[in-house]
Amino acid sequence: MKFRPCIDLHQGKVKQIVGETLSAANHDVVENFVSEYDSAHYASMFQQDQLRGGHVIMLGGGNEEAAKQALGTYPGGLQIGGGITADNAVSYLEQGASHVIVTSYIFRDGELDMHNLRRIVEAVGKEKLVIDLSCKAKDGVWYVVTNQWKTFSSFEVNQANIRELASYCDEFLVHAVDVEGKRTGIHESLVRHLADWVTIPTTYAGGARSMEDLELFRSIVHGNMDITVGSALDIFGGSLSYKDVVAYCGQAE
Repeated sequence: MKFRPCIDLHQGKVKQIVGETLSAANHDVVENFVSEYDSAHYASMFQQDQLRGGHVIMLGGGNEEAAKQALGTYPGGLQIGGGITADNAVSYLEQGASHVIVTSYIFRDGELDMHNLRRIVEAVGKEKLVIDLSCKAKDGVWYVVTNQWKTFSSFEVNQANIRELASYCDEFLVHAVDVEGKRTGIHESLVRHLADWVTIPTTYAGGARSMEDLELFRSIVHGNMDITVGSALDIFGGSLSYKDVVAYCGQAE
């Protein structure tokens, strides 16, 4: 179990927001934290602590320069997501990203767009692609949600679909939408299912707030998944010690 750090960018700044409140107008975004430091500061910190495989996420426009700074500071150490397409993916790899992350590009109009999925695999290769699955439950079934997490797709997150999708990518990044950014604890049910289903490196994001949450996660996944922690960390305005998380996850590998 590795700790995968994150750098979330919104309006050019490093922020921690409640993802469900994100909209094109940006009027009602709930911000947990806005950093006084730039993206390069965090990228340098993660490089110094030898944390690889973290993600830089561009939440809307106006974040390209900040993303470029992070990737240039820690070349090969960070993944990049947010607005990635088959047309621009290679440029981000050239700027230093280890992988590109896709969500809305391959989940369009409520469906998995196989044409776009094949296009981006052809552009960057399976080994450079991470698929982001933003999961929300409806009637006891998990689905991928799109459109700032407001629209349910028809793609059911289950063992068969997870394993089929794994043949197209190197890793999964899974957001538990109901708890992401809310510091209410991990979504235990989703984590248990994912730990049984995944066959490739998978990072879980959503709700982790304490060392007890990390211990629970570790006991469930048995080394099958990694975790990211955002809003709860002291480096992002929370009370959970970043250094303690790095140390704990280092021992848990």
